[in-house]
Amino acid sequence: MDSVLTADRDIDITRDVCPMTFVKTRIALDRLAQGQTLLVRLRGEEPSRNVPRTAREQGHTVLEQREQADGSVLILLRKGK
Repeated sequence: MDSVLTADRDIDITRDVCPMTFVKTRIALDRLAQGQTLLVRLRGEEPSRNVPRTAREQGHTVLEQREQADGSVLILLRKGK
């Protein structure tokens, strides 16, 4: 049985495409305090690569990345800086 990912805030960007996927992720991260977590649900190969990469480049931590049965991906981020 998979454990459930929980976070301080979550967003669903499964209907968005790059670059809006990270724009929305960044806005959500900007609203968090340092150390809080954000759970991002997205879909597609490009966002699955780009969102975690860009988050790391901006000083955030990727805590977990999981593919879901419905084809979406969950990415748990911790806000840095």
